[in-house]
Amino acid sequence: MRQATSDLTPGYDAELRRHNQALRRACGLQVHDHVLDIGCGAGQTTREAARTVQAGSALGVDVSAPAIERAREFARAEGLRNVTFEHADAQVHRFPGEHFDLAISRFGTMFFDDAVAAFANIRRALRPAGRLVMMVWQSHERNEWDVAIHQSLAGLEGPVAADSVGPDPFSLADPQTVKQILGDAGFADVAFTDVREPVYYGPDVAAALEWVRGFTCTSEVLKRLDPAAAAHAIGRLSETLSAHLSDDGVWFDSRAWIVTARRH
Repeated sequence: MRQATSDLTPGYDAELRRHNQALRRACGLQVHDHVLDIGCGAGQTTREAARTVQAGSALGVDVSAPAIERAREFARAEGLRNVTFEHADAQVHRFPGEHFDLAISRFGTMFFDDAVAAFANIRRALRPAGRLVMMVWQSHERNEWDVAIHQSLAGLEGPVAADSVGPDPFSLADPQTVKQILGDAGFADVAFTDVREPVYYGPDVAAALEWVRGFTCTSEVLKRLDPAAAAHAIGRLSETLSAHLSDDGVWFDSRAWIVTARRH
C-alpha cells in the first residue's frame, strides 16, 4: 500500500474526508442492512455504516491487526453495539454465506494477490442481488498527488524510482479490467461513477511532509538514497507541498471511481 502506517492515524480519515462523503452517498444504506466493510483500516467507514443501519449490523475486516484493534477501541468509545471488527484477509476469510446486503470499501480492494478469487469470496458472502460499492483510484496520471510525489522523488534514481515499490494502488483503475474481474467473480451490472475530490495532507507544509514521508513509496525510495540525495529529495518534496498550500491546508487533486455491482 502507499501508506506505511496501515491507516492507524486519524490523518488517513482526514486525507479522504471528501471521498468519504461521496462513498457514503453512493452506498444508500437502509436501516436493516447488514454491511461488510473490506479493508476497513481504523474503521471510520464501518462505524459510520453501523450508525445508519441501526436495526442491522456492520462488520469491518482488515489485514492489519493494529488497525483492527484501533477500530475496536473507537467503536467501544462511541458505544456502538452493532459493529464488529475482524483481523482477516477478505480474499480467503470464511465469511458467513449469503449474509450481507452490501459490501463496501474505501480504497481497500486494490491489493489482492488474486482479485478474481477475492471478489468471488466477497460475492459468496452477499445475499442474492446483494450490492458491492467500492472506491478505487483512477490511473496514476489522473492523480496529481502521485504524479507530484514521483516527480519530487525522481532525483538521482531516475523518474521511475518509486514505480516498483510495493503493491499497485492503481490496479483497479481501468474500467474494462474491473468489469472483467468482477464478471469472472460472479457480479453483474458493473457501473462507474467519476469522483474528482482533493486529498488533504495536513494544515501546513511540515505536517504534510511528515504525512507523505509515511507513504511506502516515499519511505522506501528515501532509504535507497545516500544522505545528501535524500536531503535533496526531501527539499523537493517540501517545495511541491508548499506550492499546494492554501488557507485551509495542503491539498492535491485526485480522481477516483466509485464502482457498483450486484451479485448474480
